[in-house]
Amino acid sequence: MTLHPAPKVIPPDLYGKHDQDPTTKAIDAVAGLRIRWSTLINRRPLRTRADDARFPAVVADRVLVAEDQAVIAVGLRAPDGAGLPRWAPGAHIDIELPSGRLRQYSLCGDPAETGEYRIAVRRIPHGGGGSIEIHDELPIGTAVMIRGPRNAFPFAAPGRGSSAKRLHFVAGGIGITPILAMARAADRLGIAWTLLYCGRSRDTLPFLDELAELRGHVVVRTDDEHATPSAVDLLDGVDHDTAIYCCGPTPMTAALLAAVRTMPGIEFHSERFSPAPVVDGSAFEVELAGTGEVVPVAADQTMLDALLAVRPDQPYSCRQGFCRTCVVRVVDGLPDHRDGALTPGEHAAGLTLACVSRCAGKRLVLDL
Repeated sequence: MTLHPAPKVIPPDLYGKHDQDPTTKAIDAVAGLRIRWSTLINRRPLRTRADDARFPAVVADRVLVAEDQAVIAVGLRAPDGAGLPRWAPGAHIDIELPSGRLRQYSLCGDPAETGEYRIAVRRIPHGGGGSIEIHDELPIGTAVMIRGPRNAFPFAAPGRGSSAKRLHFVAGGIGITPILAMARAADRLGIAWTLLYCGRSRDTLPFLDELAELRGHVVVRTDDEHATPSAVDLLDGVDHDTAIYCCGPTPMTAALLAAVRTMPGIEFHSERFSPAPVVDGSAFEVELAGTGEVVPVAADQTMLDALLAVRPDQPYSCRQGFCRTCVVRVVDGLPDHRDGALTPGEHAAGLTLACVSRCAGKRLVLDL
Protein backbone atom coordinates (compact mmCIF):
# COMPACT_ATOMS: atom_id res chain seq x y z
CA MET A 1 0.00 0.00 0.00
CA THR A 2 1.15 3.52 -0.76
CA LEU A 3 0.92 6.39 1.68
CA HIS A 4 1.35 9.66 -0.14
CA PRO A 5 -0.05 13.18 -0.11
CA ALA A 6 -2.20 14.78 -2.77
CA PRO A 7 -2.82 18.36 -3.84
CA LYS A 8 -6.43 21.18 -4.09
CA VAL A 9 -9.73 23.21 -1.94
CA ILE A 10 -12.85 22.86 0.26
CA PRO A 11 -14.33 25.54 2.28
CA PRO A 12 -11.92 26.67 5.00
CA ASP A 13 -14.66 25.54 7.34
CA LEU A 14 -14.04 21.85 6.60
CA TYR A 15 -12.92 21.11 10.15
CA GLY A 16 -15.66 22.99 11.91
CA LYS A 17 -15.30 26.73 11.35
CA HIS A 18 -18.18 26.97 8.87
CA ASP A 19 -20.69 29.78 8.92
CA GLN A 20 -24.27 28.73 9.55
CA ASP A 21 -25.50 29.73 6.09
CA PRO A 22 -28.87 28.37 4.86
CA THR A 23 -27.29 26.03 2.29
CA THR A 24 -25.03 24.36 4.83
CA LYS A 25 -27.93 24.03 7.24
CA ALA A 26 -30.12 22.42 4.62
CA ILE A 27 -27.40 19.96 3.60
CA ASP A 28 -26.71 19.12 7.21
CA ALA A 29 -30.40 18.46 7.80
CA VAL A 30 -30.25 15.81 5.07
CA ALA A 31 -27.14 14.35 6.68
CA GLY A 32 -29.06 14.22 9.95
CA LEU A 33 -31.79 12.19 8.28
CA ARG A 34 -29.16 9.61 7.39
CA ILE A 35 -28.14 9.30 11.02
CA ARG A 36 -31.78 9.03 12.06
CA TRP A 37 -32.25 6.19 9.57
CA SER A 38 -29.23 4.39 11.02
CA THR A 39 -30.63 4.66 14.52
CA LEU A 40 -33.97 3.22 13.42
CA ILE A 41 -32.35 -0.03 12.34
CA ASN A 42 -30.35 -0.17 15.58
CA ARG A 43 -33.18 0.85 17.93
CA ARG A 44 -33.54 -0.82 21.30
CA PRO A 45 -36.02 -0.21 24.11
CA LEU A 46 -35.16 2.53 26.58
CA ARG A 47 -34.01 1.22 29.93
CA THR A 48 -33.19 2.95 33.16
CA ARG A 49 -29.62 3.33 34.30
CA ALA A 50 -30.23 0.76 37.04
CA ASP A 51 -31.06 -2.11 34.75
CA ASP A 52 -29.17 -1.07 31.61
CA ALA A 53 -26.84 -3.68 30.11
CA ARG A 54 -23.52 -2.84 31.74
CA PHE A 55 -20.37 -4.76 32.50
CA PRO A 56 -17.09 -3.94 34.21
CA ALA A 57 -13.75 -3.46 32.49
CA VAL A 58 -10.27 -2.34 33.44
CA VAL A 59 -7.75 -0.23 31.56
CA ALA A 60 -5.18 -2.72 30.30
CA ASP A 61 -3.12 -0.59 27.94
CA ARG A 62 -2.41 3.06 27.10
CA VAL A 63 -0.44 4.12 24.00
CA LEU A 64 0.06 7.51 22.37
CA VAL A 65 -0.77 7.02 18.68
CA ALA A 66 -0.16 10.46 17.15
CA GLU A 67 3.11 12.37 16.94
CA ASP A 68 1.60 15.45 18.60
CA GLN A 69 0.98 13.33 21.75
CA ALA A 70 -2.67 14.39 21.77
CA VAL A 71 -4.31 11.06 20.82
CA ILE A 72 -4.20 8.09 23.16
CA ALA A 73 -5.34 4.54 22.39
CA VAL A 74 -6.81 2.78 25.43
CA GLY A 75 -7.22 -0.99 25.69
CA LEU A 76 -10.07 -2.27 27.89
CA ARG A 77 -10.36 -5.85 29.20
CA ALA A 78 -12.72 -7.76 31.45
CA PRO A 79 -11.38 -7.90 35.05
CA ASP A 80 -11.40 -11.72 34.97
CA GLY A 81 -9.89 -11.94 31.49
CA ALA A 82 -13.12 -13.30 29.98
CA GLY A 83 -14.15 -12.58 26.41
CA LEU A 84 -16.04 -9.38 25.66
CA PRO A 85 -19.26 -9.11 23.63
CA ARG A 86 -18.55 -9.29 19.90
CA TRP A 87 -18.79 -6.21 17.71
CA ALA A 88 -18.69 -5.25 14.03
CA PRO A 89 -16.86 -2.36 12.31
CA GLY A 90 -18.57 0.95 12.98
CA ALA A 91 -19.62 0.03 16.53
CA HIS A 92 -19.11 2.19 19.59
CA ILE A 93 -19.28 1.70 23.34
CA ASP A 94 -20.46 3.93 26.17
CA ILE A 95 -17.93 4.28 28.97
CA GLU A 96 -18.88 5.33 32.49
CA LEU A 97 -15.76 7.08 33.75
CA PRO A 98 -14.77 7.19 37.44
CA SER A 99 -16.00 10.80 37.60
CA GLY A 100 -19.49 9.70 36.57
CA ARG A 101 -19.19 11.12 33.07
CA LEU A 102 -20.69 8.97 30.33
CA ARG A 103 -18.91 9.18 26.98
CA GLN A 104 -19.12 7.33 23.66
CA TYR A 105 -16.12 6.17 21.64
CA SER A 106 -15.85 4.19 18.43
CA LEU A 107 -14.10 0.85 18.65
CA CYS A 108 -10.96 1.01 16.55
CA GLY A 109 -9.35 -2.32 17.35
CA ASP A 110 -9.79 -5.68 15.64
CA PRO A 111 -13.28 -7.26 15.85
CA ALA A 112 -11.57 -10.66 15.78
CA GLU A 113 -9.90 -9.84 19.11
CA THR A 114 -12.55 -10.78 21.66
CA GLY A 115 -10.40 -10.20 24.72
CA GLU A 116 -9.94 -6.45 24.39
CA TYR A 117 -11.76 -3.34 23.21
CA ARG A 118 -9.66 -0.45 21.92
CA ILE A 119 -10.73 3.17 21.70
CA ALA A 120 -8.76 6.27 20.72
CA VAL A 121 -9.34 9.65 22.33
CA ARG A 122 -8.05 13.05 21.25
CA ARG A 123 -7.36 15.50 24.07
CA ILE A 124 -9.85 18.38 23.82
CA PRO A 125 -8.54 21.10 26.16
CA HIS A 126 -11.80 23.05 26.25
CA GLY A 127 -14.24 20.17 25.80
CA GLY A 128 -16.59 18.58 28.33
CA GLY A 129 -13.78 17.04 30.41
CA GLY A 130 -14.10 13.42 29.26
CA SER A 131 -11.02 13.47 27.07
CA ILE A 132 -8.94 15.18 29.77
CA GLU A 133 -10.01 12.58 32.31
CA ILE A 134 -9.05 9.72 30.00
CA HIS A 135 -5.67 11.26 29.21
CA ASP A 136 -4.74 12.35 32.73
CA GLU A 137 -6.76 10.29 35.23
CA LEU A 138 -7.18 6.83 33.75
CA PRO A 139 -4.00 4.85 34.47
CA ILE A 140 -3.62 1.14 33.76
CA GLY A 141 -5.74 -0.84 36.21
CA THR A 142 -8.51 1.77 36.49
CA ALA A 143 -11.98 0.25 36.68
CA VAL A 144 -14.73 1.54 34.39
CA MET A 145 -18.19 0.38 33.35
CA ILE A 146 -19.09 -0.27 29.72
CA ARG A 147 -22.41 -0.31 27.90
CA GLY A 148 -22.75 -1.76 24.42
CA PRO A 149 -21.36 -2.30 21.94
CA ARG A 150 -23.91 -0.58 19.69
CA ASN A 151 -23.71 0.27 16.02
CA ALA A 152 -25.21 3.41 14.46
CA PHE A 153 -22.69 3.31 11.59
CA PRO A 154 -23.05 -0.25 10.22
CA PHE A 155 -20.59 -1.54 7.63
CA ALA A 156 -21.97 -3.57 4.70
CA ALA A 157 -19.22 -5.04 2.55
CA PRO A 158 -19.70 -5.43 -1.22
CA GLY A 159 -21.30 -8.80 -1.89
CA ARG A 160 -22.35 -9.01 1.76
CA GLY A 161 -25.22 -6.55 1.97
CA SER A 162 -24.02 -3.98 -0.56
CA SER A 163 -24.30 -3.91 -4.34
CA ALA A 164 -21.15 -1.78 -4.66
CA LYS A 165 -17.97 -3.24 -6.14
CA ARG A 166 -15.46 -1.12 -4.27
CA LEU A 167 -15.18 1.03 -1.16
CA HIS A 168 -13.98 4.58 -0.62
CA PHE A 169 -13.33 5.76 2.93
CA VAL A 170 -13.01 9.41 3.96
CA ALA A 171 -11.75 10.21 7.47
CA GLY A 172 -11.18 13.57 9.09
CA GLY A 173 -8.78 13.53 12.05
CA ILE A 174 -10.01 11.33 14.91
CA GLY A 175 -12.80 10.21 12.55
CA ILE A 176 -10.35 7.51 11.50
CA THR A 177 -11.42 5.39 14.50
CA PRO A 178 -14.45 3.58 12.99
CA ILE A 179 -12.94 3.74 9.51
CA LEU A 180 -9.81 1.87 10.62
CA ALA A 181 -11.83 -1.20 11.60
CA MET A 182 -13.74 -1.03 8.30
CA ALA A 183 -10.55 -0.79 6.25
CA ARG A 184 -9.11 -3.75 8.13
CA ALA A 185 -12.27 -5.78 7.40
CA ALA A 186 -12.19 -4.83 3.70
CA ASP A 187 -8.54 -5.86 3.53
CA ARG A 188 -9.26 -9.30 4.99
CA LEU A 189 -12.15 -9.82 2.56
CA GLY A 190 -9.99 -8.89 -0.42
CA ILE A 191 -12.25 -5.97 -1.39
CA ALA A 192 -10.80 -3.09 -3.41
CA TRP A 193 -10.73 0.04 -1.27
CA THR A 194 -9.26 3.51 -1.07
CA LEU A 195 -8.96 5.94 1.83
CA LEU A 196 -8.53 9.70 1.89
CA TYR A 197 -7.30 10.69 5.34
CA CYS A 198 -7.41 14.43 6.13
CA GLY A 199 -6.18 16.56 8.99
CA ARG A 200 -4.45 19.78 9.86
CA SER A 201 -0.96 18.24 9.87
CA ARG A 202 0.55 14.73 9.72
CA ASP A 203 1.63 14.85 13.36
CA THR A 204 -2.03 15.11 14.43
CA LEU A 205 -3.14 11.97 12.55
CA PRO A 206 -3.25 8.71 14.56
CA PHE A 207 -2.69 5.17 13.25
CA LEU A 208 -0.62 6.07 10.18
CA ASP A 209 1.62 3.10 10.96
CA GLU A 210 -1.29 0.65 11.09
CA LEU A 211 -2.72 1.95 7.81
CA ALA A 212 0.68 1.42 6.17
CA GLU A 213 0.40 -2.31 6.98
CA LEU A 214 -2.83 -2.70 4.99
CA ARG A 215 -3.11 -3.36 1.27
CA GLY A 216 -5.58 -0.65 0.31
CA HIS A 217 -4.65 2.62 -1.35
CA VAL A 218 -4.34 5.40 1.24
CA VAL A 219 -3.88 9.08 0.46
CA VAL A 220 -2.94 11.35 3.36
CA ARG A 221 -3.44 15.05 2.76
CA THR A 222 -3.04 17.78 5.32
CA ASP A 223 -4.01 21.42 5.42
CA ASP A 224 -0.51 22.63 6.16
CA GLU A 225 0.85 20.97 3.01
CA HIS A 226 -2.00 21.24 0.50
CA ALA A 227 -4.73 23.45 2.01
CA THR A 228 -8.12 22.02 2.84
CA PRO A 229 -9.57 19.67 0.20
CA SER A 230 -12.70 20.20 -1.87
CA ALA A 231 -15.49 17.66 -2.20
CA VAL A 232 -14.02 16.82 -5.61
CA ASP A 233 -10.71 15.99 -3.95
CA LEU A 234 -12.40 13.89 -1.29
CA LEU A 235 -14.21 11.88 -3.97
CA ASP A 236 -11.29 11.39 -6.32
CA GLY A 237 -11.68 8.09 -8.20
CA VAL A 238 -15.24 7.43 -6.99
CA ASP A 239 -17.59 5.99 -9.63
CA HIS A 240 -21.12 4.55 -9.74
CA ASP A 241 -19.99 1.19 -8.32
CA THR A 242 -18.57 2.73 -5.13
CA ALA A 243 -19.84 2.76 -1.54
CA ILE A 244 -18.55 5.73 0.49
CA TYR A 245 -18.01 5.64 4.26
CA CYS A 246 -17.24 9.00 5.83
CA CYS A 247 -16.50 9.95 9.43
CA GLY A 248 -15.43 13.41 10.44
CA PRO A 249 -16.62 16.94 11.16
CA THR A 250 -20.12 17.96 10.14
CA PRO A 251 -18.96 20.33 7.35
CA MET A 252 -16.97 17.51 5.72
CA THR A 253 -19.97 15.17 5.84
CA ALA A 254 -22.27 17.89 4.50
CA ALA A 255 -19.92 18.74 1.62
CA LEU A 256 -19.62 15.09 0.61
CA LEU A 257 -23.36 14.52 0.83
CA ALA A 258 -24.07 17.53 -1.37
CA ALA A 259 -21.65 16.20 -4.00
CA VAL A 260 -22.90 12.62 -3.82
CA ARG A 261 -26.49 13.70 -4.39
CA THR A 262 -25.47 14.60 -7.95
CA MET A 263 -23.79 11.21 -8.52
CA PRO A 264 -26.31 8.45 -9.30
CA GLY A 265 -25.68 4.93 -8.00
CA ILE A 266 -23.38 5.91 -5.14
CA GLU A 267 -23.93 4.48 -1.65
CA PHE A 268 -23.25 6.99 1.12
CA HIS A 269 -22.77 6.09 4.79
CA SER A 270 -21.61 8.61 7.37
CA GLU A 271 -21.03 9.38 11.00
CA ARG A 272 -20.02 12.73 12.43
CA PHE A 273 -18.45 13.57 15.75
CA SER A 274 -19.92 17.00 16.34
CA PRO A 275 -23.51 18.08 16.84
CA ALA A 276 -25.49 19.31 13.86
CA PRO A 277 -26.50 22.98 13.79
CA VAL A 278 -30.07 23.74 14.80
CA VAL A 279 -32.22 23.96 11.67
CA ASP A 280 -35.42 26.09 11.61
CA GLY A 281 -35.27 26.63 15.35
CA SER A 282 -37.53 28.98 17.32
CA ALA A 283 -36.88 30.29 20.80
CA PHE A 284 -38.82 28.69 23.66
CA GLU A 285 -38.64 28.16 27.41
CA VAL A 286 -38.06 25.13 29.61
CA GLU A 287 -39.50 25.04 33.11
CA LEU A 288 -37.99 22.64 35.65
CA ALA A 289 -40.96 21.05 37.42
CA GLY A 290 -39.06 20.42 40.66
CA THR A 291 -37.98 24.02 41.25
CA GLY A 292 -40.11 26.17 38.95
CA GLU A 293 -36.94 27.60 37.41
CA VAL A 294 -37.44 28.79 33.82
CA VAL A 295 -34.59 28.32 31.35
CA PRO A 296 -34.67 30.19 28.01
CA VAL A 297 -33.62 28.26 24.89
CA ALA A 298 -32.45 30.44 21.99
CA ALA A 299 -33.51 29.77 18.40
CA ASP A 300 -30.04 28.50 17.46
CA GLN A 301 -29.39 26.71 20.78
CA THR A 302 -30.17 23.12 21.73
CA MET A 303 -32.35 22.37 24.73
CA LEU A 304 -29.45 20.31 26.12
CA ASP A 305 -27.01 23.24 25.99
CA ALA A 306 -29.53 25.47 27.74
CA LEU A 307 -30.04 22.85 30.47
CA LEU A 308 -26.31 22.33 30.92
CA ALA A 309 -25.89 26.04 31.67
CA VAL A 310 -27.99 25.60 34.83
CA ARG A 311 -27.59 21.86 35.44
CA PRO A 312 -23.99 20.97 34.45
CA ASP A 313 -24.49 17.40 35.71
CA GLN A 314 -27.29 16.72 33.21
CA PRO A 315 -26.32 13.43 31.42
CA TYR A 316 -25.45 13.52 27.72
CA SER A 317 -23.13 11.84 25.27
CA CYS A 318 -23.51 11.81 21.47
CA ARG A 319 -25.47 15.12 21.11
CA GLN A 320 -26.89 13.79 17.82
CA GLY A 321 -30.08 12.05 18.88
CA PHE A 322 -29.13 8.38 18.79
CA CYS A 323 -27.47 7.35 22.07
CA ARG A 324 -30.50 8.20 24.28
CA THR A 325 -28.35 9.35 27.21
CA CYS A 326 -29.95 12.82 27.46
CA VAL A 327 -33.57 11.59 27.60
CA VAL A 328 -35.89 13.85 29.61
CA ARG A 329 -39.55 13.54 30.58
CA VAL A 330 -42.02 16.22 29.47
CA VAL A 331 -44.89 16.72 31.93
CA ASP A 332 -46.50 19.67 30.15
CA GLY A 333 -46.19 21.30 26.74
CA LEU A 334 -45.88 19.92 23.23
CA PRO A 335 -42.43 18.61 22.23
CA ASP A 336 -41.14 18.79 18.66
CA HIS A 337 -39.45 15.38 18.51
CA ARG A 338 -36.44 15.41 16.18
CA ASP A 339 -34.76 12.18 17.24
CA GLY A 340 -34.75 8.80 15.54
CA ALA A 341 -34.03 6.77 18.65
CA LEU A 342 -37.22 6.82 20.73
CA THR A 343 -40.28 4.81 19.79
CA PRO A 344 -43.73 6.36 19.25
CA GLY A 345 -44.78 4.77 22.53
CA GLU A 346 -41.90 6.47 24.37
CA HIS A 347 -42.82 9.80 22.78
CA ALA A 348 -46.42 9.27 23.88
CA ALA A 349 -45.18 8.61 27.41
CA GLY A 350 -43.58 12.07 27.46
CA LEU A 351 -39.98 11.15 26.72
CA THR A 352 -37.84 13.28 24.41
CA LEU A 353 -34.13 13.81 23.72
CA ALA A 354 -32.81 17.16 24.89
CA CYS A 355 -29.93 17.23 22.41
CA VAL A 356 -32.06 17.48 19.25
CA SER A 357 -35.75 17.90 20.13
CA ARG A 358 -37.46 21.24 20.64
CA CYS A 359 -40.81 22.72 21.60
CA ALA A 360 -43.78 23.01 19.24
CA GLY A 361 -45.14 25.83 21.42
CA LYS A 362 -43.69 28.35 23.83
CA ARG A 363 -42.78 26.25 26.90
CA LEU A 364 -41.99 22.70 27.99
CA VAL A 365 -42.19 21.61 31.62
CA LEU A 366 -39.60 18.93 32.35
CA ASP A 367 -39.30 16.46 35.20
CA LEU A 368 -35.53 15.96 35.52
